Amino acid sequence: MSMKFSSDHVWIESKDGITRIGITEHAQDALGDIVFVELPQAGKSFAKGEVVAVIESVKAAADVFSPASVKVLKINPLLKDDPALANSDPLASGWLLEVELSVPSELDSLMDLSPYLEFCKS
Repeated sequence: MSMKFSSDHVWIESKDGITRIGITEHAQDALGDIVFVELPQAGKSFAKGEVVAVIESVKAAADVFSPASVKVLKINPLLKDDPALANSDPLASGWLLEVELSVPSELDSLMDLSPYLEFCKS
């Protein structure tokens, strides 16, 4: 699956059997310098649209909404000591969660890259 994007500026991608969720370049840019990331415990389940994380920046705190119904398998351990990874590399090493999809068909309502970039311009 290629990376998919929500209108809340969250991405989800399955690669090599691992599905990860993170924030987009647009989101990290809007937030500014990220100073803290509050992540859920592994094993917790969330419905599509529920708050799965909270990101605090020097500007504000922002909720991160799940782009699909998921069960959290793992949180990114690097963010505890270096939350700025969500700024410097949001689409790779700054990922937030590894998850298991509960309803894979929910991904059908998300945007591919090109439509997402058009969405960001509006």
